[in-house]
Amino acid sequence: MKLAFSTLGVPGMSVTEVVRLAVEHGYQGVELRAHPEEPVHPGLTPLERGAVAAEFERGGVRVLTVAGYARVAAEGDDEPVLAELAGLVDLARDLGAPYVRVFPGGGGLDPDEADATAARRLGAAAPHAADLGVRILLETHDSHRAGADVARVVGTVGHGSVGAVWDVMHTWLAGEEAPASHAVLAPHLGYVQVKDIASVDDTTPLALGTGVLPLGACLDLLDPGTWVCWEYEKRWYPEAPELPGMLAGGREYLLRLGAPKQ
Repeated sequence: MKLAFSTLGVPGMSVTEVVRLAVEHGYQGVELRAHPEEPVHPGLTPLERGAVAAEFERGGVRVLTVAGYARVAAEGDDEPVLAELAGLVDLARDLGAPYVRVFPGGGGLDPDEADATAARRLGAAAPHAADLGVRILLETHDSHRAGADVARVVGTVGHGSVGAVWDVMHTWLAGEEAPASHAVLAPHLGYVQVKDIASVDDTTPLALGTGVLPLGACLDLLDPGTWVCWEYEKRWYPEAPELPGMLAGGREYLLRLGAPKQ
């Protein structure tokens, strides 16, 4: 198991500090939130992109993912979404990241229409991603919260450069058991996002292992070498404790859960 954390947990933090945190606390990778609020986003110049990539390379830390906000099942024309996807893929290539994370965003549409829209756009974006050595991963989220929902779309696309991110909170909130989620997502899985919360009604982020999510049951199902990323949603819950002070404990907890069972 290889560990990463998301910069969603350290909003606005400089790339230098993010790399330092990863090195000091033993995380091999980082999921970079790609948004104009953050230091890394598709608006960076080639020179700025090169500086970010060099910073991570010096630290020996992998940029695991460019976590974008394209909503591939959303209503509207395809062209703006495809342009956004292309920009995210280009950024991932420039940073040496193997993955781009995208959302479904198909709320309000008929489910069949949302599936078809997402599959069409992802299929159109896949050849460019393949040319650049990047995979576009659809996250279990919003309109496609369950693993079965995301697997249905990704399976329809049927392209190796389109896969899935398993956010364990969303599949749990969908009422899907971990083995069922894994069974449908495994053929498409890029990596897994973990977190912890108090309840269905209180999704304020907690230290790993102090909430209700079945993290052990999820990690038990993963192949050796799977990337696991702690997505601590500090950006959406400013009152939550600071992530840096919890990174060491989170790493130890995940490694204990992922240790081979006797």
